[in-house]
Amino acid sequence: MDPTTNLTHRTIFTRGGTQRYVGRFAPSPSGPLHSGSLATALASWLDARAHEGRWLVRIEDVDTDRCDPSWVPVILEQLARCGLQADAEPVWQSQRSHLYESALDQLSEQGQLYACGCSRHDIRLACQHLSSSHATSEGGETPYTGTCRDLGLATGNGRAIRVRCGSSFQPLSLTWEDRRLGLQHQNLTQQVGDFVLKRRDGLWAYQLAVVVDDAEQGITHVVRGEDLYSNTARQIHLQHLLSYPMLRYLHAPLVLDEQHRKLSKHTGAPAIAVNSTAAVMSALRNATEALQLGLPDEVWRRQSIGDALATAVKVWRQQWNPMA
Repeated sequence: MDPTTNLTHRTIFTRGGTQRYVGRFAPSPSGPLHSGSLATALASWLDARAHEGRWLVRIEDVDTDRCDPSWVPVILEQLARCGLQADAEPVWQSQRSHLYESALDQLSEQGQLYACGCSRHDIRLACQHLSSSHATSEGGETPYTGTCRDLGLATGNGRAIRVRCGSSFQPLSLTWEDRRLGLQHQNLTQQVGDFVLKRRDGLWAYQLAVVVDDAEQGITHVVRGEDLYSNTARQIHLQHLLSYPMLRYLHAPLVLDEQHRKLSKHTGAPAIAVNSTAAVMSALRNATEALQLGLPDEVWRRQSIGDALATAVKVWRQQWNPMA
């Protein structure tokens, strides 16, 4: 029997409780902060302060192919100059492999994992033989059709490790509530398929690392950019399988360039300037405007960085009820 056949549909509604708020900002050190990443950092910081909770910074450097540790002090300096101080020393994903391995072992013992030798080209070809409902997914991903799930392939030898997400006979669907976007739904089986937890090259996949890190650090609320929205169902599924607490999610608006594309390091988004108080105030003002907070002009003309942030916390608290 497929180990996930009893998980055909789950509805997740998590509400505020007595547990103290812990939030986080998790940059990848592939370059300095730009306007988009500052807006995300500010949103998560404001939400933590509005809850009178803790705000942590995690360096997501698990993808060693695209990360450069020399960017970490630059990012931390940018955050500090913008008044966004973490409540603990940063943790680094690259130093936490033992935690990911333990979680993988737990899932393996449950019979939730299997080795996969499919390339991206193989997956695209397999999708072409299925109905159109399987051919596309959110974020432009090609859903995995389960080619290797019953082959019993050995791990290693350039094979990825995937986690089961229902089956074609009993698809796994999830419904949850996003604090900004409202009620959300995803058929994980058809729109994503069994997804990778350890890559073919031996690196840990983002989905496993972020779920393990959030649980180990006691994160209660995740505030991040809307571009990461489509990952939520996958992460809720892993939280369930690993018996981790469910989190509250808020996906903030994205900062777009002149072509209406998300600002990105890959497309050459410039680093925010933090070399003067005026530059920092300008960067923070742009971030609050991107978050649609609508702070009055005098905040930026007459107040200090600390006072401007305090005003932003008050506005955020009014806009996003921290107990919702």
